[in-house]
Amino acid sequence: MILDYKDLNEMDRYKVMSDTIIPRPIAWIVTEDNGILNAAPFSYFIPISSDPALVIVAIGNKSDGTPKDTLANILKTKKATICFVNKDNLEQMKKCAKELKKEESEIEQFEIEVETKLEGYPPMISSSQSALFCKYYSKVELPSQTSPIILEIKKEFVEDARIDYDSHIFLDNIGRSGLTFKAMVQI
Repeated sequence: MILDYKDLNEMDRYKVMSDTIIPRPIAWIVTEDNGILNAAPFSYFIPISSDPALVIVAIGNKSDGTPKDTLANILKTKKATICFVNKDNLEQMKKCAKELKKEESEIEQFEIEVETKLEGYPPMISSSQSALFCKYYSKVELPSQTSPIILEIKKEFVEDARIDYDSHIFLDNIGRSGLTFKAMVQI
């Protein structure tokens, strides 16, 4: 089957792309504004360069058309902490996908434990095995309600037990890996 993207509405294009460009890591992004911590998952997230160390995350709008808190907070504070999801925090991450008011914190509402690992950056989710401490780099302007944000990784936390000092880092990250065929047929 050939799918012509001009014949698909935005949501259907999103579903097709999400289900075929896989796997992708989930960026569980912690931001802060006026003392309120926001934690939200994004699966449109990838590395784009190692020199400089850059990642890109596509952030949509809330259902009312206003920018998601993550986007507003990054543009205001120029900082974000990207945590990675594993089997121990998967259910908490899923709860954070729920849309809350700007003055409500997913961290507080869903009782997610966080810890400050690096001063000057939002805290990381304690159950994450790794976290990226990032600064705003740039925003890609698109004629849509999605704002791709490029972040520069300044520092990274990795649990000591996850590092094989001879060669690699071994994490139990969970990523977006698509839906079942049944869900695809409903498009």
